[in-house]
Amino acid sequence: MNRKSQQGVSLVGTLLVGSALAGVVLLGLKLVPVVNEFYGIKRAIVAVAQDANPSGASVAELRNAFSKRAQVDNITSISAADLDITKDNGRIVISANYSAKVPVVANVSLLIDFEASSAAH
Repeated sequence: MNRKSQQGVSLVGTLLVGSALAGVVLLGLKLVPVVNEFYGIKRAIVAVAQDANPSGASVAELRNAFSKRAQVDNITSISAADLDITKDNGRIVISANYSAKVPVVANVSLLIDFEASSAAH
C-alpha cells in the first residue's frame, strides 16, 4: 500500500493564521489616523517655515500661521504653543515633539513618540 501523505494547513492552523492577520489589520487601521495626523503636522510645519521671512517673521506670527493651518487640517495633537521655533544659519527651523496614545484592546494601549521638524527640508 502506497499512501501519499497529506499536505496543507489544517482548520485550526487556518483559524490561527486568520486571527493573527485580522489582529495586524485592526492594529494598522487604528494607527492610520495617528500617522496621518503626524504627516499633516509635518506638512504644516514645513509650509509655515518655508513661507516665513527669516529676517522679519516673529515667533507670534509663526505660531499664528501654524494655528490657522492646524485648524484647517484638523490637527488636535499639538497646539502652536508646543512648537519649538529657532533660527539655524539664517533660516527658520520649527520642530515639535509629542506622544500619541492609541488604545488597542481593553486596557492595552500603544504609545508612539513623534518628532516633526522643518530642518530636513
